Amino acid sequence: MSTVADRVWSVSEHLDNILGQLSPLESIELQLLDAQGCVLVEDVTVPVALPPFDNSSMDGYAVRTADTDGATDAHPAVLTVIGDVAAGSDNLPTVGPGQAARIMTGAPLPPGAEAVVPVEWTDAGTGGGPATTMRSHSSDPAGASGEVRIHRPVEPRQYVRARGSDVAAGELALAAGTILGPPQIGLLAAIGRGSVRVRPRPRVVVMSTGSELVQPGEELSPGRIHDSNSFALTAAARAAGAIAYRVGAVADDVETLRATIEDQLIRADIIVTSGGVSVGAYDVVKEALALIEDDESRVDFRKLAMQPGKPQGFGRIGPDRIPLLALPGNPVSAYVSFELFVRPAIRTLMGAGAVHREIVRAVCDTAIESSPEGKRQFLRGKYANGTVTPVGGSGSHLVKALAHANALIVVPEETTSVDKGAEVDVVLLD
Repeated sequence: MSTVADRVWSVSEHLDNILGQLSPLESIELQLLDAQGCVLVEDVTVPVALPPFDNSSMDGYAVRTADTDGATDAHPAVLTVIGDVAAGSDNLPTVGPGQAARIMTGAPLPPGAEAVVPVEWTDAGTGGGPATTMRSHSSDPAGASGEVRIHRPVEPRQYVRARGSDVAAGELALAAGTILGPPQIGLLAAIGRGSVRVRPRPRVVVMSTGSELVQPGEELSPGRIHDSNSFALTAAARAAGAIAYRVGAVADDVETLRATIEDQLIRADIIVTSGGVSVGAYDVVKEALALIEDDESRVDFRKLAMQPGKPQGFGRIGPDRIPLLALPGNPVSAYVSFELFVRPAIRTLMGAGAVHREIVRAVCDTAIESSPEGKRQFLRGKYANGTVTPVGGSGSHLVKALAHANALIVVPEETTSVDKGAEVDVVLLD
């Protein structure tokens, strides 16, 4: 453990120091659903065209277009129905002049057919006027072996999904660096990929420290508060793309905390603690980590020129040198610190291209009368349409204000106040 009392770090220095010691996790092969949320490490090309054959986009009749020329309600084209073509059919009838094959959506276009007439343009083989629905295969197959009347002409290739119209064979389906969400998983499945090589989602272990903390749902006794940090930080880690494990609150006991941290190393790619990092008499995180230190383990505790979140800790612990980020205990301080330091660390381990939150310029519609000189202040704000409104005060305990914010207003170190209507940098949150 190391603490340099007379050294004040900037936000950028601390972040650069963290990210400079991290690299993306090694890639692994995962089944598709296990790969959701992971970053692809290989270009994926299409092995066969998608769709792999011409198929119908409608329930109706596969026909030769010349046989429907001039068809009207008064003078329908009458065609002989030679059979049914269902989705998945492989024994296809050949459609000749004056013939039609009843076809279902997604079924392959049979030989000889040039287009599909929607069932709504026909009598569905009933011998009457235009139909509104397709007859079931289980019904009397009048439309499958009799005649069908077509009331409108059809153009060549109309209502036909052409082979390769989605993607052609050999085309790039997904590029390396893509984060796999539901549409990407669907595309991989559609082109026949059962597994894919990705960087795994980082495993993040979150724990709060403090003997005053009580599990939500339990009754509070005097001097106790509910543990919110471990819930907020675990949720934030999941939102960042990690697999997050919430350990919960650990009492202010050095040996208990040391044992808890060491027990969690086996399932962690990052450990995040909150509380116990300043200069109080019961700031046990420093003491506990001092017991873990060896030739491979070292955690530095620093003072940062920021508000909230001045006390911060970062280092590597255990035989695998697992990154540990020690955050302050006040709820707003902990969350802001997570957004600034832990989230970029998670995204770096993921190998994600977008490591940092988007920062935009916005008009501040309320004056900020006071900001500490020499510190970068992060105020909660509500951003919309190029304008941001401060939410709540600057207190690091104001959880309600945080819950109603969707942005952080950045006030630079050299700025002590912001006029109404001035432009500011805004960090956009989820």
